[in-house]
Formats: sequence, structure tokens, C-alpha cells
Amino acid sequence: MVCGLSARTWSSARYRSDVPVQSETIQVSGVRCERCVMRLAKMLEGHDGLEAANANLLGEVRVTWDDERTSREALLEAMARGGFRELASA
Repeated sequence: MVCGLSARTWSSARYRSDVPVQSETIQVSGVRCERCVMRLAKMLEGHDGLEAANANLLGEVRVTWDDERTSREALLEAMARGGFRELASA
């Protein structure tokens, strides 16, 4: 539970110290319920290069990826296919 809200975490759990790993929390639109969080997880699950991800009902998605195998843009595209779009930073 995160602040009383459900969260979903998934990970490939294969960290190597020689991998150029990037991490970022991305705020997305379209998360309104636990089913949305599950759908978001499904869109990212199995994405080559994604090391770990955590999403919550606030639309915060914490992603960690191997920079040699995928990119921030590719992860955003995967989320967008499920109807989740990055919100502009203030």
C-alpha cells in the first residue's frame, strides 16, 4: 500500500553493476482505479530493457531501465498504447 492506495510493482530482478541503468518517476494520466494500474503493468510487462516498475493510483510510475536496451521514449510509447500519457511537468 502507498498512502492507503494500491500499488503494483514488477521487476526483472536481474541487476548488474555494469549496466547503464536509468531511473525516473513519470506522472501519467489515465490511472483511475486498480484495473488501470493492472492495465499499465500489462503494457510494460516483458518490455525488453525494463528492469523494474512501480505504479500507483496517483498516476506515478517509477521505472528503472537498461539504457542500452531501451529508452525513456520507448517506455512512454508502451504506456501510451494502453492510454497512459505523460503529464507535462509544472
